[in-house]
Amino acid sequence: MDPQLTVMAQTASATVVALMATDVWQHTRDGVVALWRRVRPAQADEVGNELEVTRAEILAARQEGDTLSEQALAGEWQGRLRRLLIADPGIAQELLRVLEESRALLPAEQEIPGAVVHMRAEVSGSGRVYQAGRDQHITER
Repeated sequence: MDPQLTVMAQTASATVVALMATDVWQHTRDGVVALWRRVRPAQADEVGNELEVTRAEILAARQEGDTLSEQALAGEWQGRLRRLLIADPGIAQELLRVLEESRALLPAEQEIPGAVVHMRAEVSGSGRVYQAGRDQHITER
């Protein structure tokens, strides 16, 4: 499997779980279920139900200060999202779009930390590398 898809699944699952405890949860849930409906339509309703069960568990864990349970639940969703991305790697950008839209809708007091981006590049000769964690604009003359 492509290591980038693994990293994406890890980042996406942490974001989905973090968004479960926010006011934009329904938007996030609808977006994730829509992706499932496209790739694995027979599982979409079940995934929607599982997302709601996980949300209830996340809210209870946060109320009790149980960070280990929250991490375990994020791990479960990492596996599910990884399998979805393996089934259709083309939805990766759409998944990121859904999560970024949800994050953009968050009120300031519910803001969640951004994803950590790890980049690595090797260049030889007179090669160039341009890397960015988000937007990048390059003008060369």
